[in-house]
Amino acid sequence: MVASMALTRDFRQSITARVQRDRTFRKALLVEGVQTLLDGDIESGKTVLREYIYATGGFERLGREAGLPVKSLMHMFGKKGTQPWLTWSRCFAA
Repeated sequence: MVASMALTRDFRQSITARVQRDRTFRKALLVEGVQTLLDGDIESGKTVLREYIYATGGFERLGREAGLPVKSLMHMFGKKGTQPWLTWSRCFAA
């Protein structure tokens, strides 16, 4: 399990900038998050996916595109949140 540590604003800005300019990196970040979930490391997978979501328009955009409430998405991808795979699949399809 990965030690829990706060992500700095500079880190988030760096990830966002790279995601916005580098399509290959953007795709790799999404694939890494999903693969980490599938490998059973739920906490780390959700952390990677949260950074991907922030870098690609945030929870509001994802909610609109997936047709899901923002609060539900934030809970689902939060540290303690759990959701059924059907909801996850709607997010991935968006």
